[in-house]
Amino acid sequence: MSIRITALTDPDPEPTAIGRRLAWLASGSDGTPLGSAFLRLFAKEGQRHLAELDIQVHPAERRHGVGSRLLDAAVEAARLDGRRSLVAQAEAGSPGEAFLGAREFGVAMTLTYARLVPAEADLPALTALVGKAPDGYRLVEWQGMVPKELAETFVASRRAMDDMPMGAVDYGTVVWDLDRVRAAAGAVAGRGDVLHTVAAVDASDGSIAGFTELVVPGSGTGDAQHYGTGVLPEHRGHGLARWMKAAAIVRARADYPDLGGLLTDTADNNPYMRRVNDALGYLPTHAAHEFQRNL
Repeated sequence: MSIRITALTDPDPEPTAIGRRLAWLASGSDGTPLGSAFLRLFAKEGQRHLAELDIQVHPAERRHGVGSRLLDAAVEAARLDGRRSLVAQAEAGSPGEAFLGAREFGVAMTLTYARLVPAEADLPALTALVGKAPDGYRLVEWQGMVPKELAETFVASRRAMDDMPMGAVDYGTVVWDLDRVRAAAGAVAGRGDVLHTVAAVDASDGSIAGFTELVVPGSGTGDAQHYGTGVLPEHRGHGLARWMKAAAIVRARADYPDLGGLLTDTADNNPYMRRVNDALGYLPTHAAHEFQRNL
């Protein structure tokens, strides 16, 4: 098969707070699209060694070298940009897992995905949990960008994610500032979705002790996706993660009655968050591997 690899112009060419993207299209001799690849080049200090790859090949075109050609283009670009680590994700047992495993990628972390159907959640128990605030804390909630009066303390609370279990992934250090928070909220709004944040506030000084984020489709239907959940080290041990996530579930059920499910994923070496999800009624759906290749 004759395969042509064409570099594409990113439909969103402006670099974001996260980084910039490169893209390639694989096509046949008649111009028929066979597959594509996207390479995310992280731009922030602490992650400039890292690139993230997503390769998709049409099922009918697999095992003909399409994926390999796309991978070669992405690896060359990552090396030219000075990257030392390339990461990619594939569902356990999928063709993508076999493809990456045969091409110098190793499993660096395993994620368990879980789903909660809001209509089947134990609403009385969740509501009771939300109403039983841990001593010295209160809840705040907002949609979209963090309110101005909470912005400084919310940015500071993002360090709660610094020691999040990441397996052996060479993920570096994610440095958060207000621009990055604003860009993340803008990206969700830009695609028409709603970012809902629940935060636990230390009543003694008004600072944010932890947070959990839920992204809801703009239509209010389908599945919502949990993003980050973190509690600052000095505030752990009080059940804040479970409390905040319960509040997010109760809010989602009230405001978006047509949602089909709430999705979350947790590293297998993060048993604490796994226990939180299990206690709230999330049921495992599948596993995926985070693969890494040294460049």
